[in-house]
Amino acid sequence: MTAAFILPRRSLLLGGLSLLALAGCGKEAPPSQKASSAGADAGAASLRIGTYRGQYQEFFGEAGVGQFPYGVSYSYFAGGNLIAEAINGGSIDLGSMSEIPPIFIASANAPMRLVATIKGEVTSQVVLVPEKSAIQTVADLKGKRIGYVRATTSHYILLRLLQEAGIGWGDITPVALSPQDGLAAFGRGDLDAWIIYGVQGSQARLTYKARVLTDGRGRLSGNYVFAASTTALADEGKRKAIADFLHRVTRAYAWADQNPEAWAARLSKETGVAPEIFLLQHRERDRPYELAKVEPEAIQSQQ
Repeated sequence: MTAAFILPRRSLLLGGLSLLALAGCGKEAPPSQKASSAGADAGAASLRIGTYRGQYQEFFGEAGVGQFPYGVSYSYFAGGNLIAEAINGGSIDLGSMSEIPPIFIASANAPMRLVATIKGEVTSQVVLVPEKSAIQTVADLKGKRIGYVRATTSHYILLRLLQEAGIGWGDITPVALSPQDGLAAFGRGDLDAWIIYGVQGSQARLTYKARVLTDGRGRLSGNYVFAASTTALADEGKRKAIADFLHRVTRAYAWADQNPEAWAARLSKETGVAPEIFLLQHRERDRPYELAKVEPEAIQSQQ
């Protein structure tokens, strides 16, 4: 059921774990039948999910997948790097993140597998500068104070930008901040540039009129991942519950894509962020979010 792949010079294993095989369903079955079948087999299992505010779980009810035949509890994190660390530490069973965080815990022989790929957009991954900044090109970042989020796509984009411009790490002042702290620092004028993703980047654009210097296109694959702990995967009930949960995520993404106004209103209610910010992300995205099994192309991208 699980094919493992080893990252070169790293000990993290990628589990090419088929969602359909996990759910024990035929390919022709609609998502609702897949979810109910796998969920029924999950029994008394209980899943501990690591996620963020304003993600798929917020609109499970609207998508018609909010009733679980097993226990579900959510822990909220500021970034995928923290979710990866929580799985590694055994405090959660399943969580989503970009391709980047698993690399940072690979050397610890992390007890986790990447069990699904989220094919998503990269346009919300932005490099922001103040509205009237003199910075016009990536090369202008030399000597500047640049905010980023450690062990995430933000960190990766910063390294790519420096490489593109022939700038060394020592040629800038890198400032590792959480997304929330980065937003506050940018608003105060403490950063010359800020590499950020998601709602905080959109907030900075609308609230502080931040200018987009460049974004993740051409630098990121657009692949994100769901990671599960090896302990959870070894438990038959939890393994089936994970399959069921991922099918529900698929339906939630489909609902959000088809109902952007309702999606934005729902997230605004849950997060306190203006719906216009979520709609900005929806308008500018280069592709909708879609859940898929781990395939060779995704593994190569991770490598």
